[in-house]
Order: sequence, then C-alpha cells, then structure tokens
Amino acid sequence: MGILAKIFTWWNGASIGTGIFTSRHGEKVGTDHLGNVYYQHKKDKRHRWVIYNGSNDTSRVPPSWNAWLRGTIDDLPDAALPPRRTFQQDPKPNLTGTLDAYRPGGSLTGAGKRPAATGDYEAWKPE
Repeated sequence: MGILAKIFTWWNGASIGTGIFTSRHGEKVGTDHLGNVYYQHKKDKRHRWVIYNGSNDTSRVPPSWNAWLRGTIDDLPDAALPPRRTFQQDPKPNLTGTLDAYRPGGSLTGAGKRPAATGDYEAWKPE
C-alpha cells in the first residue's frame, strides 16, 4: 500500500492518524488468529480498539474479542472465557454485497420465480 493510500484511506487498514494515536496512547494487549491486533488506552483502560489485518469489517473480529472490545468482559478472552467447545462453528463473515449473499426466490438476482399471491392481501383505498 502506498503512502497516499495510507494517508487518505481507512478501509484498507489503519491510517497514519490511527497509527500515531495508537503509538502514543495505546497499549497492545493481544492478537487473534486472523492477525488483528487489540489495544487499550494506557490511562483509561475502558477505551479499547482493534487494528484490522486487512479490510475493516467488524465481522472479522471473533466473538470472544468482540466481547472484550465492547466491555462485556474485563479480562482478556483467553483468561475470562471457557475453552471453545467442539460443537461450536466458526463465525462467518458478512456476505452482504458478495456473490454468496442470500437471495430469496423471486428476487432480481435470485434463482426461481416469485411465489404467487395467496389472496390474503387487500389493497388500501382511501375514502
């Protein structure tokens, strides 16, 4: 990523302003398996943020770290939460705007035909 993209974009990772703020006021507390780095303010421990490894999409934050970011748990997820159970599935990213997004039958981009009207609808007529 070029220097101009680093200055003017925020959706491709941390901007220069975020990097300066993080280096001056942030304290690194951990990373997740996706490479996202988590920080909290050196003085006010309630102020927490994440520097994404790649695109800035909140669905890329694991549920355990999301609980820490929102202040639901005070300790880091490894210490505060029980280990992951075998039946738990991996979280899925937000698929809106992609080819994998849900498209119901009858939509312009979905497959199939629109279901027929059932006759239970009565149009409103002003008096």
